[in-house]
Amino acid sequence: MSVLIATDLGKIFTMHLRGGIASPVIRNASFSLAAGECAVLNGPSGVGKSSILKMLYGNYGATTGQIMVQYGGKPIDLVAAAPRIILEIRRDTIGYVSQFLRVVPRVSARDIVAERLVERGIDRSRALLRASELLNRLNLPERLWDLPPATFSGGEQQRVNIARGFITSHPILLLDEPTASLDAANRAVVMEMIREKKCAGTALLGIFHDAAIRDEIADTIIDVSGFAPDRKAA
Repeated sequence: MSVLIATDLGKIFTMHLRGGIASPVIRNASFSLAAGECAVLNGPSGVGKSSILKMLYGNYGATTGQIMVQYGGKPIDLVAAAPRIILEIRRDTIGYVSQFLRVVPRVSARDIVAERLVERGIDRSRALLRASELLNRLNLPERLWDLPPATFSGGEQQRVNIARGFITSHPILLLDEPTASLDAANRAVVMEMIREKKCAGTALLGIFHDAAIRDEIADTIIDVSGFAPDRKAA
């Protein structure tokens, strides 16, 4: 059963500092995600993989096409949805692990992770306990849990980011290079967490430049090169 269907999705950026030149990035992208499936966006750097994830999450507005998801018992087109609905869908339906940790300064790592559950009505003490379990599983030293992540290494920040994304039970989870800054041991942990999400019925869509990881976890490969516009013609 498809939980997300993208049809004829396109994105054009208008470059205002260059006289309003239109720069097409994605054209006629069509694919679907099924519950319990891990699909991977594949293609060379710059082909538009991250742009697709950002359109699905609502960070970028799509120029053309539809993104259909089930929300509140009915299909919703994210391309046409009001900002309030997009925020609700982010809270309840679509999770996202980005490449970079962007958080409020001075908030501790454990609070950053737990907040995702608190927002969904989970008791704060239970949320903090679950956050601690995930940070421990991702091998983040306990001495760092109650410190703000601004001074953490890139790999430590990414583990906080992953814990924050995986702590909820969103039906759809988007992953933008979640293993890029991790060592081999923590890459293995994240791959096992992805398998667990699949077994729980989560639909995952990710970007993984590591071919070995991509080949091991992908049920479906989506070739984004097929959605790239002819920039010479544009």
